[in-house]
Amino acid sequence: MGIAKLRDTADEPQTRENSQPTASGKTQPSGITRRMTLVFAVACGLVVANLYYAQPMLNTIARDFRVSSGAVGLIVTLTQIGYALGLLFIVPLGDLLNRRWLVTTVLLGTTLALGAAAFAPSVAALAALSLAIGLTSVVAQVLIPFAANLARDEERGRVVGTVMSGLLIGVLLARVLAGLLNQVFSWRIIYGVAAALMVGMLLLLQRELPWNRQGPRATLSYGALLASLWELARHEPLLRRRSLYGGLVFGAFSVLWTSLAFLLARPPYGYGQAVIGLFGLFGVAGASMASLAGRLADRGLTRAVTGVSLALLLVSFVLLALGAQALLALIAGILLLDLAVQGTHITNQSEIYKLRPEARSRLTTVYMVTYFIGGALGSALSAWAYGQYGWGAVALVGAGFATLGVLLWLTELLPGR
Repeated sequence: MGIAKLRDTADEPQTRENSQPTASGKTQPSGITRRMTLVFAVACGLVVANLYYAQPMLNTIARDFRVSSGAVGLIVTLTQIGYALGLLFIVPLGDLLNRRWLVTTVLLGTTLALGAAAFAPSVAALAALSLAIGLTSVVAQVLIPFAANLARDEERGRVVGTVMSGLLIGVLLARVLAGLLNQVFSWRIIYGVAAALMVGMLLLLQRELPWNRQGPRATLSYGALLASLWELARHEPLLRRRSLYGGLVFGAFSVLWTSLAFLLARPPYGYGQAVIGLFGLFGVAGASMASLAGRLADRGLTRAVTGVSLALLLVSFVLLALGAQALLALIAGILLLDLAVQGTHITNQSEIYKLRPEARSRLTTVYMVTYFIGGALGSALSAWAYGQYGWGAVALVGAGFATLGVLLWLTELLPGR
């Protein structure tokens, strides 16, 4: 399929309600209200939280079903596999179908899977339902390009940053909420509460999401839509570059969080699981950076924000290396790393959404698949490095990811770039 086919709807006019004339005579979205931006942010936060509720409850689930930690670990593994499958096979449909219909339909599937998980009779059933929960929770990655399509060019970075802030807060609070409820009630209650939250979100989205403000659409079959993912990656150098940035920074992020619990559980720290879990709250700094990075992107400062973020990422691993013996250095390193990761992530998304209005869901798929490949590589290398050589090696691996990111960014400064 040629690249011309991919562009065949890029210049189609949007509905009159969703557009207004510009100085060049073309139309652009009429914008998105603060209320609707908040709805998108809350929805993304609640939906993505479904991926993380199980993590602090695995010991309790294993005890209730009388299975090994390896068996119960399938719950997390299948959730991640489901999410990866959803990125590949569901998210691209946002360029083909009415996004409001797609969001509410997939979210109904999430609700049913969570409700069934609350009554799972075995760990095998819970693992299978976790696959469905991961598969359908990709609706958050449909909502982000949906919000980007509704926004005007000059506000898109701010809107994406705000929505991503909601998503990040959802990730942070999911583990905290699950840990607290699990301590007081059964793990089944948490799945029931999550299902109830999805029902409320379904009702809210049914009322708030527009039917006719969809933006340009692709005119492809589903098979051609999936095949076009490769075409997009092949023909869009900015998408490849920004996807590589994303994979490297999420790889560095995963390097830290894969092995941090091992460091904190041993001397000189010796913290329990509850205290270790609270370290995730330092990610709030990253959530605040998401909104700031989006605003700076709207001002055309994406290259500068990316460069500063990647430099901070490298510095963070210097502090994290010192954190093996110094708590303040460790905390400072975590804060810097979260700021750097989110600063890069938001500028990446702001940039790729400028490329193809009719392909924003597929752009998201290409970017997020690369993002999670980097994360998986970072997790694997981190676990190996800690097991073989200790925390210093973990910091060195993380610094390696950051260094590759800085070197890639420096190529943007070459003549002719």
